[in-house]
Amino acid sequence: MYHLKLQCMKKIGILILFFQFVGLFLLKAEVKVAGLFGNNMVLQRERPVKIWGQADKNEMVEVSFKEQTLKTRANRKGEWQVTLAPMSHGGPYSLEVKGKNNTIRYDNILVGDVWLCSGQSNMEWVVSLAGNAQQEIEDADYPMIRSLNVPKSLHVIPQQETQGSWDVCSPSTVGNFSAVAYFYARELYRKLGIPIGIINSSWGGTVIEAWISPDVYEALPADVQRPEDTGMLESIRKYMKANKGKTMKDYQEAVAVDKGMTGKWYAEATDVSSWDEMQIPQEWGTTPLAAVDGHVWFRLDFTLPEANAGKPAVLHLGRIDDNDISWVNGKEVGYTNGYGEERIYNIPAGLLKAGKNSVTVRVTDDMGPGGFIGEAKDVYLEIGAQNVSLAGKWKYNPSLVNESFHKASLSPNTIHSSLYNSMIHPFTQFPIKGAIWYQGESNTDMPIAYQTLFPALINDWRDKWGYEFPFYWVQLANFMEKDLVPVESGWSGVRDAQQMTLSLPQTGQAVIIDIGEAGNIHPANKQEVGRRLALNAFNKTYGYRDVIFSGPTVASIEKKGDKVLLTFDTHGSALDVKNKYGFIEGFTLAGADGKYEWAKAWIDNGKVVVWSEKVPAPAFIRYGWGNNPDVNLFNKEGLPASPFSTAIGK
Repeated sequence: MYHLKLQCMKKIGILILFFQFVGLFLLKAEVKVAGLFGNNMVLQRERPVKIWGQADKNEMVEVSFKEQTLKTRANRKGEWQVTLAPMSHGGPYSLEVKGKNNTIRYDNILVGDVWLCSGQSNMEWVVSLAGNAQQEIEDADYPMIRSLNVPKSLHVIPQQETQGSWDVCSPSTVGNFSAVAYFYARELYRKLGIPIGIINSSWGGTVIEAWISPDVYEALPADVQRPEDTGMLESIRKYMKANKGKTMKDYQEAVAVDKGMTGKWYAEATDVSSWDEMQIPQEWGTTPLAAVDGHVWFRLDFTLPEANAGKPAVLHLGRIDDNDISWVNGKEVGYTNGYGEERIYNIPAGLLKAGKNSVTVRVTDDMGPGGFIGEAKDVYLEIGAQNVSLAGKWKYNPSLVNESFHKASLSPNTIHSSLYNSMIHPFTQFPIKGAIWYQGESNTDMPIAYQTLFPALINDWRDKWGYEFPFYWVQLANFMEKDLVPVESGWSGVRDAQQMTLSLPQTGQAVIIDIGEAGNIHPANKQEVGRRLALNAFNKTYGYRDVIFSGPTVASIEKKGDKVLLTFDTHGSALDVKNKYGFIEGFTLAGADGKYEWAKAWIDNGKVVVWSEKVPAPAFIRYGWGNNPDVNLFNKEGLPASPFSTAIGK
């Protein structure tokens, strides 16, 4: 009997293995479509459109779309591909893909223009965080606009696949659209009346090197390649070898516990005399916390008069990256998860007192930049009609940092091409109308290199797609405090590199040197950014030659004695100085010694005259040069002149 049972068990085991094998075989045999395709997508009009995916080797695949039905056979690797003939705009349509064992169907598909939208955080910045967000969301009834948010991913080699879903623009979805991309798409749709697809492939805080393909980047001159982050690579190496000591699991457990919470660092009696100091607000990337992920506690003690004792109040902390819990006098008043939201917490009556009070904030940074990222004017205590500023020197103390656990904070900036490989390359077979780009803030430390890197990226992407598509970008906005004297500026250096890149065909830029914010690297007016980008597209891509797409740009420079005369190309408009006395701000002059001085400027007979009594023999001229320069030279349409720096001819 025992042997009989054993034989039966063996047979059952064999049958189980057999059916498992059959199941795996059938699973393998199912036809699949690449992850970027799906319901609600937009396909590029007037271009051949490839549809591709996986199947069993040699499996016959049939693809139907509109009036086209195409058949193909998967190769020995199980790869299949068909190419739809060019189509005019329209829809909605359905796509059907049949294999021998299954059928896939995607519905509500449009044919129109698809724009790839990429860059760092100002492209990533969503509609729900833009200016006038509530009204914009309520008004976002544009079902002909569709968006695909590409999942964040990085890889060391080019990938063929990505995932994601296409969303129809509506009040329930638009809040998560890229604000710049959405406002750009809205401008296009309103004027053209055709479906618009936006592919949002962006990642905040990233350098341009991460977005260039490996073959192109590695062929660039060594002096423009960014030095490898040896500290980060060493951190990764340590983490890989950390199994004998503290591990990622240990780190995650410590994050959940946090000795600052168990030790009640939020209590009024906490001794903070040994804590370090930091000016608040500021993003901590330039402080000793630059490489830190984890929990960092901040504390400010301040004094209130008797008249404010016991009154209800409102605590304003601006924006914090990423999460926070906040206490006043040891009592929790609020918490927020998410780096984009303003921290505004109500303080109940009876909590504030005469004399010493305290605000304690635990900031949790998951990855990349961290800290208080708002403006000084946004950090204050509101007591009735009185505002008490809380900006200034705060005490801080990390309770948990990644380095203590050999946690590898692998970032897209660690290795070149990491984002091209995973977030751009999978789309290179998917036809697009063009690309818009908002990036450069993270490259202001190497502005000269950007003169090579930026055109290299544009040519690289065009080469990978196989055609010269339009490429429009946003020049860096004004940011940070204004300069009292002329200084060098990495931000201006990147703007200059962006201006130079206009030498490439089918390019254009939106100059926004007038709508940035001194204390906010993410200016709220994304509507105007999208509009100015769209002006380039209307004039250069869609043939509306009467659309003024640019502010004044320098056409020629001549020197007459101690004065410099500039002729501007107004691109069909006229110069306009936003100053009631007609004086133009933002010009500097330098002699042969390269020392720049502020200059006076005005318009005379259609030319801009620039002069400085401190520079009798001008050799160099700049306009709008600085992190946050004063500028007031526009055209009649309100588009600003682009900043520039150049030598003056004889």
